[in-house]
Amino acid sequence: MAPWFMLALVGRDQAGIVARITQALYQGGANLGEASMLRLGGNFAMMLMVSHASDARAVEQLVARDAQELGLTVHVDAITGQLHRHIQPNMSVSVYGADRSGIVARVTGALAKVGFHILNLESDVGGNDQQPLYIMHIEGHCASSVEQLQATLEPITRDGIQIHFETIEPMVG
Repeated sequence: MAPWFMLALVGRDQAGIVARITQALYQGGANLGEASMLRLGGNFAMMLMVSHASDARAVEQLVARDAQELGLTVHVDAITGQLHRHIQPNMSVSVYGADRSGIVARVTGALAKVGFHILNLESDVGGNDQQPLYIMHIEGHCASSVEQLQATLEPITRDGIQIHFETIEPMVG
């Protein structure tokens, strides 16, 4: 079985990044596992689990030309590939409040104290320049109840931050 690598690419968002990088990997004999791709503030980031019968340097070389032409920074690490071993989220947390420093650190720090394993976190700033609104959605896995989570995060809500919890039912079928 070929070794696994985590390939990360970051740069300015533009059409065709995914097509060019995945085509280069395919033509180079690499197989893809899980992938995550997103845009943040006009930038693009992508992480791909790549299996290839070589080493990290060879994986980097597979995408080097396209990455350079697209203005992407490339990083490759050897990893232990563990496909199909997902922790499923059982809790969703939504956070809304006036944009200010420390919201992410305070919320995630409190969640960590009760063993909340963050599996996905997305945030954005809405509102306008005069009244920016910070919005964050977190999915994770936690053995604590909604009531325990609410009690843990209650000091943050006293500062005017709205936090809503919802249980997620595991997929069936």
